[in-house]
Amino acid sequence: MSPQVRTARFVRHSAILQAGIVIAFWLLGEAAVRIAHLPFPGALIGLALLIVLLATRRMKLSTVQRGAKLLLADMLLFFVPAVLVVLNHQEFLGLTGLKILAVILTSTTAVMVVTVFAVDRCYRWRLARVPVASRSR
Repeated sequence: MSPQVRTARFVRHSAILQAGIVIAFWLLGEAAVRIAHLPFPGALIGLALLIVLLATRRMKLSTVQRGAKLLLADMLLFFVPAVLVVLNHQEFLGLTGLKILAVILTSTTAVMVVTVFAVDRCYRWRLARVPVASRSR
């Protein structure tokens, strides 16, 4: 077995190495933004480069798929700074926090209810306007 085949097989089976490849694209994008003084986030440039390589089939999806799934599975770890802010502001753990939670829950519920009614209205409108024969298409 050639060294290239062994390397490709190793990369395909190592989720941590694949996550490292995704992170390398992020760092490459950051470097490009800093060197070229672009007004874009470096992660966006790195992601665009990765998408171009995948779309042109210069890179196989299996090269980064497991790593991307690993990063997405542990996405909660990326929100640790938000948790630390809550811990630094103890007032969020008392009555103020309950008020904020009530506002968040109420607004989320309101958005969901309005969305349900809007979708229902659109569905009923479509059923009333579209002939029966064209619905099956």
